[in-house]
Amino acid sequence: MSKRKTILATAYAVNPYKGSEDGMGWNFILQIARYNNVIAITRENNRKHIEQYMMEHSHPVYEKISFLYFDLPYWMRWWKKGSRGALFYFWLWQRAMPAFVKQKQLIFDIAHNVNFHNDWTPSYLWKLKKPFVWGPVGHHPQVPFRFLKKYPLHYLIKDKLTWIVKKTCWLFSPSLKNTIHNANHILCMNNDVSKHVRIQAKAHSIMPSVATEDFGYSKERNGSRFTLISAGRLVPLKGFDLTILSFAGFIQSLPDAEKEKCELIIVGSGPEKNFLEELVQKSSIHSYVRFIDWIDRKELVHLYQQSALFIFPSHEGAGMVVAEAMSFGLPVICLDNAGPGEFIDQHAGIAVPARDRNETIVALSEAIRQLYENPTLLTEMSEGARRRFNDFFHWDRRGDQLHKIYQGLSS
Repeated sequence: MSKRKTILATAYAVNPYKGSEDGMGWNFILQIARYNNVIAITRENNRKHIEQYMMEHSHPVYEKISFLYFDLPYWMRWWKKGSRGALFYFWLWQRAMPAFVKQKQLIFDIAHNVNFHNDWTPSYLWKLKKPFVWGPVGHHPQVPFRFLKKYPLHYLIKDKLTWIVKKTCWLFSPSLKNTIHNANHILCMNNDVSKHVRIQAKAHSIMPSVATEDFGYSKERNGSRFTLISAGRLVPLKGFDLTILSFAGFIQSLPDAEKEKCELIIVGSGPEKNFLEELVQKSSIHSYVRFIDWIDRKELVHLYQQSALFIFPSHEGAGMVVAEAMSFGLPVICLDNAGPGEFIDQHAGIAVPARDRNETIVALSEAIRQLYENPTLLTEMSEGARRRFNDFFHWDRRGDQLHKIYQGLSS
């Protein structure tokens, strides 16, 4: 049995009660602790949730984790309010991290910058002169204009400006260059990272930050209904307009008697909810679409269990909900991109090329119809989605991969 190492893991966002980035930070720490000891450093505002959760949910793995909480003085962060200024504060937090670690005289074997970063923001853990793992670093591709033009102009402007900032960092940031040069292993959320950041000469591997636990899979479905489900924040990035319009194209092609058996459920909230509800009304499919605000985890699990497939034509490079859907054996219909399109394979769903907007909507509709008309294929893809989850998107797979990487690094 290999000797346990001590991993210094910095995770800016950690909250065991949340999903997304916060849940990812929590689960990565737990997975590191399956095989190694962990010194986990996170922000002070995460302490209450971490300590409360650990009191409510005892687990032997906690004995391998030491949490430390670090923030900059108030006079250096008074301007930060919620998500406003989060990226800039994260950069400051990271810059100050080596000094905090040295002040605490922490003893460890490997430094790992775990979460809240992407392929254009640097890390400074390499300054600690220990083997350094960076990632998973995220990469979100630029959203094509044809998929934003139906939304308010500020989304397009923000996307363009963000892309300019990213390209500037990739080309000119000395801190980013030092991060890459000094990393002993780089974890990439998707294949697009290596297309934009020069890491080809570095040891790197693909590790999506998304994964999920097993909530209990059952093959039993509501055989009388064909329910599509989608979930996420109601913003242009997630492509819910494509979801609605492709479902409209599908259901309008059915005889009236069959329409009554079909339903689309959209779980989530966000600034574009009114726009999306109006789109449903204009498409004359309001009788077949339900919007549900964020709900209790048990209720969401029940919805997953009663659904036939998951549709998620998101433009992002991630998608935690895709892993969740596959854990319930739901085939996934998505765009063929560096996010959900890489997460599934041909046995777990259908990835549609993002061409012209109308062509994309038609292709998504055809994918829905293909699975609706072929119950055998639907069953096969359901089993394929479950296998895909077990093989690549169960949290334990992340822990296994991390352990293998750590074992290959000498302190």
